[in-house]
Amino acid sequence: MSPRNPLPPPPPPAEIRSWPDRDARLADRARALDELGRRLLGGTRLVTFLLWFFLLQLGWGLVGVLLISIGQPVLDPLMLMTGLVTSVLGIGVLVPAVWLTIRSLRLDRTVRERLAQWAELDRHGPTDARLRAPVLSACWLLLSFAMCGFGLWMGFAVPMGVSRDDGYGLVAYGMGVAMILWVIGLTGLVKAIGHYRFAVRLTGRGASAAS
Repeated sequence: MSPRNPLPPPPPPAEIRSWPDRDARLADRARALDELGRRLLGGTRLVTFLLWFFLLQLGWGLVGVLLISIGQPVLDPLMLMTGLVTSVLGIGVLVPAVWLTIRSLRLDRTVRERLAQWAELDRHGPTDARLRAPVLSACWLLLSFAMCGFGLWMGFAVPMGVSRDDGYGLVAYGMGVAMILWVIGLTGLVKAIGHYRFAVRLTGRGASAAS
């Protein structure tokens, strides 16, 4: 998380809480839940999710030039040298992209933990209902499902569509692309479905709470 834009802190322990009344507590809770929900599913987070995906594919694509050149039935020295250069660039893109993706997943876990802590503090129907974020949840769900579906299709289509003349390097590259699609798509699916289920449970439990 950026020190310039930190996450809302967790609610204070019960023994040191000093809200003057329930309205003040609900107001702080609403601000925290809205901000945490935005951090988890908001448009900026979705753009970041896609950016890390494209960086992973770019890095793997540069490495794939070397894989394809090595896998050719007849080795082309010029293509091999080009592949060596692009693979160095690809690793330079791939390693930071993997690190940033893992860092984003860890941040998501922290956000979910704080979201649950603030949600358990009280119940308020309108605030809790906003957490569902149906439009954003649908965007995450459809995009992630498309990634998973395309990755699954590539996992079968690439090995079946590559001939011996194309070389096995192309198969390795295609399977890597499929795996990135599948893993990133599955991550987005789990995130969208998990958040929506959490919001639905929260709304259901808060149905009898004062609004």
